[in-house]
Amino acid sequence: MAAIYPIIQDRARRIVSQFPVPDFYRDFPEANELSRKHLDENRELQLLQKIVDQQLDDDFGHGLRHAIKVTRDAGTLILIEGRRFGYSDERIKRRMFLVQCAGLLHDVMRKQDDHAIIGAAYAEKILQDFSMSSAETRDVCNAIRNHEAFKKTIKLDSPEAELISDCLYDADKFRWGPDNFTDTLWDMISCANPPLPLFIKKFPKGMAGLEKIKLTFRSHTGIRYGPQFIDIGIAVGKKLYQVILKEFASP
Repeated sequence: MAAIYPIIQDRARRIVSQFPVPDFYRDFPEANELSRKHLDENRELQLLQKIVDQQLDDDFGHGLRHAIKVTRDAGTLILIEGRRFGYSDERIKRRMFLVQCAGLLHDVMRKQDDHAIIGAAYAEKILQDFSMSSAETRDVCNAIRNHEAFKKTIKLDSPEAELISDCLYDADKFRWGPDNFTDTLWDMISCANPPLPLFIKKFPKGMAGLEKIKLTFRSHTGIRYGPQFIDIGIAVGKKLYQVILKEFASP
């Protein structure tokens, strides 16, 4: 990555630090902690994390760090939504396991075209060795299949399958907020390493993409809290763009 980009990344992180933590984390501390604990303590999820770690790298900002953030937030969303639907604790915990499997695996084929489709097929092979039924495996793989924005989704056969899919999608799209400017964008830059003038030229188009994602959240909780993630990302991006033009662009 060109020497200028770590400097700009540092400026971006300082800008992000000026904004409040998204309300999703402030309003649901217990659910966030339970999801984190479940991921850290479940043996099969720990094994799956090791498998994914061998497959993923940070190309395009979608490495293991990204997968773990998505996985934790997807588990939190399942817990919140499950309680809203009146699910039992046991039922919620099982769905948390399934959505966290989907979270860890959702970008496992990120370098491939149609990575959600190819990733779903790859996930099915991996999950053959895990303790889940064929129906549960199908729900996990279909969630992976449906996690891309602005792509055609497949129809799911149960409300619980839809919930797993929706929670994975929303957790993934939360990353389009401040995370985009603390980590994801710079991981992408480190792979592409574009000249700064090209980066500046494409920046507004990237910002327009953030605006489009705001209306795509799917779960009840995602629809309520997701747009704030994006709004923070947009505000950060606007400030950063002005800093880049003022301090780093050639006269």
